[in-house]
Amino acid sequence: MTIFLWIFLGGVLMSLIALIGWVTTILSEKKFKAIVYPMVSLSAGTLIGGAIFHMLPSALEKAGDEHIWIFTNFFFGFTVLLIFEQFLHWHHCHKAPSEHIEPVSYMLLFSDSVHNFIGGVGMASAFLIDIRLGIITWIAEALHEIPQELGDFGILVHSGWKKSSALFWNFLSATTFILGALLVYFFSPKLNLAFLTAFTAGNFIYIAAADLIPEFRKEKKLKQSVINLVFFFIGVAILFASHFIFHQDH
Repeated sequence: MTIFLWIFLGGVLMSLIALIGWVTTILSEKKFKAIVYPMVSLSAGTLIGGAIFHMLPSALEKAGDEHIWIFTNFFFGFTVLLIFEQFLHWHHCHKAPSEHIEPVSYMLLFSDSVHNFIGGVGMASAFLIDIRLGIITWIAEALHEIPQELGDFGILVHSGWKKSSALFWNFLSATTFILGALLVYFFSPKLNLAFLTAFTAGNFIYIAAADLIPEFRKEKKLKQSVINLVFFFIGVAILFASHFIFHQDH
């Protein structure tokens, strides 16, 4: 399969994850919380593991002697999302529908579109460097998208949207992932893929550290806190172990 097909299919499948939101309509709030917070913890672990054990090493390897610019772009990737969160109310929501008060649906769709576009850029950059790195990056992003899309759909419905409209517009905002991926593919001869990969690694670290970890750290019950922490380390361990599989023929 060509790199273009990997990127295009990866983008389509990532966009389709937005449709998982309908699951919230058949789950009680108790079951929603029981499922979503361990998933958030797992997502945080995989994003951190993907950035540290895969994306940064690959970017450094491809960059040659330009290591300082790799870490500079990593910093930019981190701070760009900080700026979005500071001024555009970027957020990742993983709360049950009843916990949402303000009708922030339009801002959510906008921020989610930007988030997905950046995600598509990162995935495509990874695939263009190495198909295996692209697969790892896609998996880390997908595990993050599942709990996020569950929360996003809950916000839209709680804000008064019909379920069909919420599902459609949430899916539409997810298609910017494909747009970002295809733009990188077609303009790749003019882009520094190592720098883009480092930028995405900074995105991953920010999302995990600033948005996801604070979510599951709010848990006050000891048993659930332990479960969340275990899922976090499982996510890190999976990506750590896959590093050695990824580099076994190097």
